[in-house]
Amino acid sequence: MKWMERAACVGEDPELFFPVGTTGPGLRDVRKAKAVCRRCPVAGQCLDWALRMGQTTGVWGGTSETERARMLRAARLR
Repeated sequence: MKWMERAACVGEDPELFFPVGTTGPGLRDVRKAKAVCRRCPVAGQCLDWALRMGQTTGVWGGTSETERARMLRAARLR
């Protein structure tokens, strides 16, 4: 978990990564969180961790809850 120390989200408001709702302000927060993830040197490790741990809430590794759920479903079907 040492990779977390290098994450671009360190120092950001954690609430940005856990938006309330899927419309309006929630969508805006998801876009802002993903923008942070795009400049993150450990986004891949973050996404891998979130998938392995079954993180069902928030933005992790540049993905939304819905996107990770799709990834997990696809992996189960393979």
